[in-house]
Amino acid sequence: MADIQTDMRASVTLSVRAGDRTRHDYRFTEPGTCLVGRAPDCGVRIGTDDSRVSRLHCLLDLDPPEVRVRDLGSRNGTYVNGVKVDECSLAHGDEIRIGRTMLRVSVTAPAPSGLTSCRHCGLAVPGTGSGNGETICGACRRTPRAVLIDLLNRVSNGDAGPKAAHGYQVLREIGRGGQGVVYLARHESSGELRAFKVLLSEAAVDPYARNGFLREIENTRALRHPNIVEFRDSGALGAAFFLACEFCEGGSVDQLTVPLPPERAVKIALGVLDGLAYAHDQGLVHRDIKPQNILLSGPVSARVPKLADFGLAKAFENAGLSGHTRTGSLGGSVAFMSRPQVIDYKFAKPEVDVWSAAASLYWLLTGSAPRRFPARTDPVMVVLSETAVPIRERAPSLPRRLAAVVDEALVDSPRIPIGTAAELRRALSDALP
Repeated sequence: MADIQTDMRASVTLSVRAGDRTRHDYRFTEPGTCLVGRAPDCGVRIGTDDSRVSRLHCLLDLDPPEVRVRDLGSRNGTYVNGVKVDECSLAHGDEIRIGRTMLRVSVTAPAPSGLTSCRHCGLAVPGTGSGNGETICGACRRTPRAVLIDLLNRVSNGDAGPKAAHGYQVLREIGRGGQGVVYLARHESSGELRAFKVLLSEAAVDPYARNGFLREIENTRALRHPNIVEFRDSGALGAAFFLACEFCEGGSVDQLTVPLPPERAVKIALGVLDGLAYAHDQGLVHRDIKPQNILLSGPVSARVPKLADFGLAKAFENAGLSGHTRTGSLGGSVAFMSRPQVIDYKFAKPEVDVWSAAASLYWLLTGSAPRRFPARTDPVMVVLSETAVPIRERAPSLPRRLAAVVDEALVDSPRIPIGTAAELRRALSDALP
């Protein structure tokens, strides 16, 4: 039975043939990225004896059944069905030619379900292939506040839904990003201000996807640490999801005027690393540390840094709810990602969080991301091929010991040398007088 269920999942399979040699199949069922080329760390390694294949030839961006291919500036090009491409979506039966190697694409997906109705306005919308999943139409996704009010009203009226959503007064929008919109809300029974994040699925949501996402959120809800934003409530109604968290009145550190004095920047980084060390001990990896996800709480004279959205991006994408491919969802995050994370997002280890924390510290000290991202260049290719700019090139007055620690922490090839949050914390503490 398990095999039958596996076969029913959406998947992308690459069948690789080099001349008349034996075919190899690579099957993907979860969102992620995969490098193709001659380098040892490529997920699909081909052409080791073919000079027309570059070390990092192209990148596959996977969110089954969706898949895109992106050429990485290869010497001899990437061809889809005989046409040279820089980037394009792939469909079942397409063939990718790289040097002497051919990769045939096979896509499987659940059968489309025809028309379904929007869970909130009742408008008929095309089915998305999930059978009896619930959907939200495009018009409702453009008005998330209205969906949130509808959700709260339904719960107040006793409709099926998360009891935890009961008793909130929505005040105003305080932020939005690729994953959703955040509102300031008051919890009526406690009087507490909370950040109320609404996520609207881009795909139809069946019970399995809904429960899987909420189960992942419950794992992070158990985190209790002074440097991690605390979850208060979570739940779902139809294809709308919500997360209520403690409200951090200082906003996110990307709103600060940078560069900061070294003592203040390092103090923020030390708090972040304390939160990371705790979460890593619980077996959780954040995967999206950047200035926007580091919040400040408490009085102005004693702000406390707190990590937000722990595991949210991965959980939402792995449940098949994001509606876009992995590299399409990176947005502003790629500037704060290490090479190992871009190569193997699915199996990201704690050291990628440590690197991203160092990258965020670099930004606090310089006002720039560690790498240079020239206009009209592929940011993913920059991460794969370029190293961090030594920090004293951008902040010449920075103490040398501190600069040396930051530069070492931002090495990411062939490996990340400072692999734990505790190790980087000690090094930073020792680097300041």
